[in-house]
Amino acid sequence: MGSAHFAAILLCVCIIAGGAIADSQNGTNGVSRPAEVRIGALFTFDSVIGRAAKPAIELAVADVNADPTVLPGTKLSLLMQDTNCSGFVGTIEALQLLAKDVIAVLGPQSSAIAHIISHAANKLQVPLISFAASDPTLSSLEYPYFVRATQSDYYQMSAVASIISQYQWREVIAIYVDDDYGRGGITALGDALAKKMSKIAYKAKLPPGAGRTAIQDMLMQVNEMESRVYVVHVNPDSGMTVFSAAKSLGMMSSGYVWIATDWLSAVIDSSGHVASDATENTQGVIMLHQHVADSGIQQSLLPKLNSLTRKGNRSSFSSYTAHAYDSVWLVAHAVEQFLSAGNAVSFSANQNLQAIKGSSLQLDSLRVLNNGDKLLEKVLQANFTGVSGQVQFTLDRNLIHPAYDILNIGGTGFRTIGYWSNFSGLSVAAPENLHSVPLNSTTNDIQLHSVIWPGQTAEKPRGWVFPYHGKLLRIGVPLRTSYNEFVMQDDGPDGVKGFSVDVFKSAISLLPYPVGCTFVLFGDGLKNPSYSDLVQKVSENYFDAAIGDISIVTNRTRLVDFTQPYTESGLIIVAPARETESNAWAFLKPFTFQMWCVLGLLFLFVGTVVWILEHRTNTEFRGTPRQQIMTVCWFSFSTMFFAHRENTSSALGRFVLLVWLFVVLIINSSYTASLTSLLTVQELTTGVKGLDSLISSSSAIGYQVGSFARNYLVEELNIADSRLVPLNSPSDYARALELGSGNGGVAAIIDELPYVEIFLSKYCKFKTVGQVFTKSGWGFAFPRDSPLADDLSTAILTLSENGDLQRIHDEWLSGMKGCESDDSGMSSNSLSLSSFWGLFVVCGLACVVALLIFFWRILFQYSKYNNQVELEAAIVNRPARLTSIKSLISFVDKREEEVKNALKKKPNGSQQARIGTTEEPSTLPLVQSS
Repeated sequence: MGSAHFAAILLCVCIIAGGAIADSQNGTNGVSRPAEVRIGALFTFDSVIGRAAKPAIELAVADVNADPTVLPGTKLSLLMQDTNCSGFVGTIEALQLLAKDVIAVLGPQSSAIAHIISHAANKLQVPLISFAASDPTLSSLEYPYFVRATQSDYYQMSAVASIISQYQWREVIAIYVDDDYGRGGITALGDALAKKMSKIAYKAKLPPGAGRTAIQDMLMQVNEMESRVYVVHVNPDSGMTVFSAAKSLGMMSSGYVWIATDWLSAVIDSSGHVASDATENTQGVIMLHQHVADSGIQQSLLPKLNSLTRKGNRSSFSSYTAHAYDSVWLVAHAVEQFLSAGNAVSFSANQNLQAIKGSSLQLDSLRVLNNGDKLLEKVLQANFTGVSGQVQFTLDRNLIHPAYDILNIGGTGFRTIGYWSNFSGLSVAAPENLHSVPLNSTTNDIQLHSVIWPGQTAEKPRGWVFPYHGKLLRIGVPLRTSYNEFVMQDDGPDGVKGFSVDVFKSAISLLPYPVGCTFVLFGDGLKNPSYSDLVQKVSENYFDAAIGDISIVTNRTRLVDFTQPYTESGLIIVAPARETESNAWAFLKPFTFQMWCVLGLLFLFVGTVVWILEHRTNTEFRGTPRQQIMTVCWFSFSTMFFAHRENTSSALGRFVLLVWLFVVLIINSSYTASLTSLLTVQELTTGVKGLDSLISSSSAIGYQVGSFARNYLVEELNIADSRLVPLNSPSDYARALELGSGNGGVAAIIDELPYVEIFLSKYCKFKTVGQVFTKSGWGFAFPRDSPLADDLSTAILTLSENGDLQRIHDEWLSGMKGCESDDSGMSSNSLSLSSFWGLFVVCGLACVVALLIFFWRILFQYSKYNNQVELEAAIVNRPARLTSIKSLISFVDKREEEVKNALKKKPNGSQQARIGTTEEPSTLPLVQSS
C-alpha cells in the first residue's frame, strides 16, 4: 500500500512539473527550437543489461549535447526510471515517465512491460525505442510506435535452428522462462526448426524468478526424456542457476548438448572478464552473441565508458552497450530532422483521459505528443553508422543485417566457431565481409569450426539416448503359421528366430551404444496376424518397435517410421501351368499366318529382283521362259538354307543378295528360337496373361492372410472383395490353384515376391505371370521421429556393404532353388510381322535402289543404242524401228556384252558407199520388220 501511495504522490508531482514545461514550450513560436527536449529511459538499473546500458545512455546524451551539429541550441535531457525487474513496478514507472512529457522512451528492457506500455505509447504517440526487448511479437502491426533497436529473437532462433540442423539433430528440449520474452522466443524457435525438419520435443518452462529447487526439479524431469539437446532461453539475471543446477545433476557431461541464447554472452560480457564460476559451469556450451563488428567508433568509446564505471573496474563492451548508445543517437537524429522540418514539440490533452478526470489516478496528466507520428517517421527513416554498425530499419521496424557470433565456451574463456546472418546463414566468415561479395556455393558449403562439447570431447554428441534407464525395449514380432523361414517361435533365450530376426540382431550389434530388448510375439498362432494391426500397436506405443517381414507401404508410413529396407519385395501373380502338347502343325506356330504370307511374297520378290539384275550378264539366269521361271523360284527359296547354286556376277545383284541373306539369317534364328520355346516352355492353363486380364475377369484371386495385398487389391485396383480368397499356407496355395476358380479354388494368387519364391521352390506346377507390379521392401517399424530408426538404417546399409546381409539370406533362404523359374513370361506367342518390319523395309529399300540404278543404266544404254541405229538407217536410207515397247523389251533381254560390242562399232566409208543397198547390217539384228 505504501508503494501505491508513493506512486500516486509522484504522479501528481509529474503532472505539475510536466504542465510547467509544456506551458513554457507553448509560449514560444511554433517553429522555433525548444531550449530543452526530454527523453526517457526505462530499464532495471541493477541488472545484467541495465549495468551495460546505463553508462552507455548517459555517455551518449553527453556526446549529443557536446556535438554542435546535432540539436544546436537545444539540450537533450534524460529522465531514467528503474523498473526493478518487476512487470507491475515497471508499468507504473513507465506511466510516470510518460506523464513527464518525454518525446521518446529508450526501452523498456522487458518484453512484458513493452507489451503493456506499447498500448499507451500508441495513444500518446510517443515512440518506444527498445535496446533490449527481443520478443518477436512486438513487431506486429498492433504496436506501431514500438521500434526495436536490438535484434529480434526471430533471427536468433533461426540461428539456433541452423546450428541444430548443421549437426543433424531432429529433436530438442527448450528450457525457457514463462513470460512474453520466453514464450515469444520459443515459439519462433519451433517455427524455425519446422523449416529445418526438426522440432521441439518438450517445452520446459520456468516461472520468472524461479529458485534453484524449481530449476532442479525441471532438469530432473527433462533428463528422463530421450533428447539430449537443450536450448536455454532465460533471463540473464537468473540463467546461470540453470547451468549450476545442471552440473550438480551430472548433465554437463559427455553426451549432452547445451545451446544458450544471447543472455549468456550478456552475463559474461557484464563481468568485464570471463568469470571463473561462469566458465566452470558452462564448459562445452554453445552460446550466441549479437554480432558487433570492430570499428573505430567502438574503440574510441571504450575509454569513455571506463571513466564512467564505478569503483574503478574496467568496463566491458556488450552488444547491449552498443545498442543503448546508438538508441540515444537515433532519437537525437530523429528529433533534429523533426525540428528541421518545422515541427514544434508540443503536447495536448487526450480526450479519453479527460473523460475520467475525476479519477484518483490522475490519468489526465498523460498527454499526447502532437505530430508524434511524424517523429516516428523520422525514427524509422534513420540511416547512420553507429557503434553497433549500420542503424537502419526494415518495414517491420527491425534492424537490417541481423547477425550473431557463435561461441564455444571452453577452458577459461570462449572462442568463435562461426557466424550466422540472415544473408548467408552459417559461415566462418564475418557477416560484414559477406555482404560485400555475391553469395556463392563456396560460401554455402563452409562449415563451422570444431566444437569442444560437454565432457571435453570433440566428437559430436548423438543428441539423444534411450529414456528407459535399464528398461528393455518391447519388440513386437508376428507369430506366423507359414513361411517360418522369415520369423518363427523358438525355444531359445530370445523366443524367436528367422531371417528377419537375425538381420535385426546383427544391425543392433553394430550400433555404437547398447540396446536391450525383449521380443514379444503378436498373434494367436492359428493364422498369420494382421501386419497393419502390428504397426498400429507401434504407433500407440504398445510396442517400442516391430520387426519381421513387414512391408513398407504408404498407409503404414503415416503411422510409424521404417528403417532402410533389408530386402526387396513387391506383389506378383502366381498361376498354374502345364506342358504344351505338340501337334502335327507345331512347326508353323513360330510365325503368324500373315508373317508366312509376307515371307513367301518377299522370297519371290527378291528372287525376281536378282533375276532382273543378273539376266543380262549371267548365263545361269538365261534360257527358255520355263527355265527362267524355275530359276527364279529355286533361287528364291534356296536362299533360306543358303543352298542356292547360282552365282551372282553383277555388283547390284551381289548387293541385294548380301542384304537378303542377312534378313534370312535373322528369320532363321528367330524361327529356331521360337519353335524351341514352343516345344519346351510351359503355358498357363487359366488363360491369365497378366494383371490387366486378371482384373477384367471374374475369377477368384487368392491372397495371404495378414498381408497388405488385400487392401491393395480392393483400394488400389478396385477388385471386388467377394472375389478375394484368404489363404494361410503354401499347401493352401497349391490346393486352391489346382481346384481352379470354378471349383472352389482360385485362378491366381497375388502375394509378395519373397513368399512366392519359397512357394515355387516347393511346388513346380505353378509359375509367375509377368513382372512384380509394386515395388516395396521389408523394414523394421519404430514410433514416429524415433532416432533409433535412422541408426538402424545405417547399420542395415553396413550389413549390406560388408556382405553380412547376403550371408544371413543364404543361411535361411538358400534352399529355395528346387525348381527352375522362368520369370520372362509364361506364354510363348507366335512371332508377327511387327517383329520384323524394320528388316523388311531395309531389304525392300535395297531392292528398289538397285532396280532404279539398273533401269537408269538400261535407259542410258538404250538411248545411245537408238542414236546409233538411226545413224545407220540414214546411211542405208531406211527408217529406224527401235521406238516401240517391244523393241525396248527386246533390248533389255539382250546380253550386256552384245550391246556393248554394238555400241563400239561406228559407220565407215565403205558402208556409206553402199547407199541404196537393201541388205540390213549384220550388226543390227534387232532392225527388222515388226
